[in-house]
Amino acid sequence: MSNEWTPGTQYHPGDVVFYQADGHYYKNIQGHVAQNDWPPSNTAALWGRVPDHERPQHHERPQQRPYDSEKHDYIPPTQGGLPSGEGVNVHHEERKKNWYDLDDHRKKELEIGGGLLGGAALLAAGYAAYKSHEKGEEEKKAQTWGLQNWVHAAEARTQDYRNGARNSPATWILNHGKNIPENEAIVVGREKDWTLYICRAFYDGGIQLGKASPAFQKGAVIGYKGEEVQLPTYEILVGDMNGLRWVNTHGRLNVASLEYQPVEGGEENDGTPLYIAKAHHRSADHPGKASPKLDGAYIPYDGGEECVKSYSVLCYNQRQ
Repeated sequence: MSNEWTPGTQYHPGDVVFYQADGHYYKNIQGHVAQNDWPPSNTAALWGRVPDHERPQHHERPQQRPYDSEKHDYIPPTQGGLPSGEGVNVHHEERKKNWYDLDDHRKKELEIGGGLLGGAALLAAGYAAYKSHEKGEEEKKAQTWGLQNWVHAAEARTQDYRNGARNSPATWILNHGKNIPENEAIVVGREKDWTLYICRAFYDGGIQLGKASPAFQKGAVIGYKGEEVQLPTYEILVGDMNGLRWVNTHGRLNVASLEYQPVEGGEENDGTPLYIAKAHHRSADHPGKASPKLDGAYIPYDGGEECVKSYSVLCYNQRQ
């Protein structure tokens, strides 16, 4: 069955929709609740375009479903409830702001107008949340705001990359599950009979670094506060190693001592930058993270995190 794509509708993997704006059909890759600024034509991690020769002969409009907190379905807008997000415009510069930097009037506009609905839907669709039950309401809103802004930026990077805008030897693109773009993703090493790639994801207010592989349960893992976290939706680093190099270092990272510009990595929830590390552990090279606050490279491994004192940082070939 195919439907006309409609914001506010819960979609599931395999669903086929017709997008009226460009006249093409798309097949759902990742279940989610549709919203206005995530059209199928601009969200490569959520929708795959159906080739013209496979176009359905007809399409039907989807039915709305009631919300179920366990099944994560969508609740249609009702009087006094959350609307679908229509009428709420968020400028790309505003998305760079922390939730706590917005004034109370703007926060209320975003809440009432549905500006946080996309983030809440993402959490329901499988984006990991860290101890959400222990957080206050304002902290949950801040997490949701940060999550949806990360996804919005990741979608834009992915679309630019797929459209041929490849001005850097390294680019982060959004990815889902075990379907690794093996011909594009940067390889770090091999463990047993699987290949390890570099990933990152929004988690607990920061963007944490880790490793991805088709061998993993959900596709990617990050290390956080001593634990290994499985993730189904993440960014993966693609690029060309001819324009990159691994620079050896030890202990707490001194960026100036690298002599080369590090590739953009992630950040802790306090703003501390995280850099892409490669560390040798138990006969394999593993992706991980390094920073001026960590005693070495931290890699997710065997359900936890390992600290490796001597490691390498991924840098551009140009000197600083």
